[in-house]
Amino acid sequence: MKVTEYLASTKGPIISLEVLPPPKGKSIESIYKTLDPLMEFKPAFVNVTYHRAEQVYKKRADGSFVSVEIRKRPGTVGICAAIMNKYKVEAIPHLICGGFSKEETENALIDLNFLGVKNVLALRGDAANHEKFFTPHPNGHRFAEELVDQIIRLNKGHYLEDDILGGVNTDFCIGVAGYPEKHFESPNTDIDLYYLKRKIDHGADYITTQMFFNNKHYYRFVENCKHAGINAPIVPGLKPLYNKNQLNLVPSIFNTEIPSDLYNEMIKAETAEACEKVGEEWLYEQCKDLLKNNIQVLHFYTLGKPHVVYNVLKRLF
Repeated sequence: MKVTEYLASTKGPIISLEVLPPPKGKSIESIYKTLDPLMEFKPAFVNVTYHRAEQVYKKRADGSFVSVEIRKRPGTVGICAAIMNKYKVEAIPHLICGGFSKEETENALIDLNFLGVKNVLALRGDAANHEKFFTPHPNGHRFAEELVDQIIRLNKGHYLEDDILGGVNTDFCIGVAGYPEKHFESPNTDIDLYYLKRKIDHGADYITTQMFFNNKHYYRFVENCKHAGINAPIVPGLKPLYNKNQLNLVPSIFNTEIPSDLYNEMIKAETAEACEKVGEEWLYEQCKDLLKNNIQVLHFYTLGKPHVVYNVLKRLF
């Protein structure tokens, strides 16, 4: 079922989860280990992230170095198939612009359509590890809105090859990312909203937000979207903090604020278990407040410590 259809037909709280593919060469059991206990809460969707290839330098026999492109994690198609087969739940693959040509994107969409995947999350993605700024594939997309355009065209049966006539129409529901505290590259929130609206105007169906730790940012973001003419559903993205290193790491990577109360409580925690408890309590209070304000769906980034998410859900439901 499409995300938008599910939201329109379900009154009660909806849970969705996000998982990270295992490193190349590792078993999918790490995903099952994360999801098995969380299935108790009947998540409607499971998002599968994707990370672009990285450039590494390998030493040749003559002592010189050569740049080699390595994909450290497998693609999402097989993982989505495994999740759908094992749990009978909708899987939502992340599609990114970075490192992919339009042809590779089209082939991935065709495979996903064969599998019966109904939802995709269209993202620009981050700059490569050797780049200061994002650089698109020579035959790829510069922006997420261009990726949305390609998916919409495929939904209408328009393929990249002009000689494909009467091609099957895909039927993907398209999600895009939103940033309650603005994308780190945007000069201000108005510009950030402008580009978000462009993604919706190009055909995206719903928005999933970057993580936030102060619900006021989410509520303000929803209001700002309404004022900007963005009427798509907005799914709040939630993640527990569980160690002190994240207090500096998370803001630097994701441009998100750590509230003073959360920061101070985490600093006072004297053990790893106490840190996890602080993060669990904060996430629990966030979720309670969101549900109290009639937020229909909670999306959890389970990367790192899924048992913290489990504990929160057990307390909520």
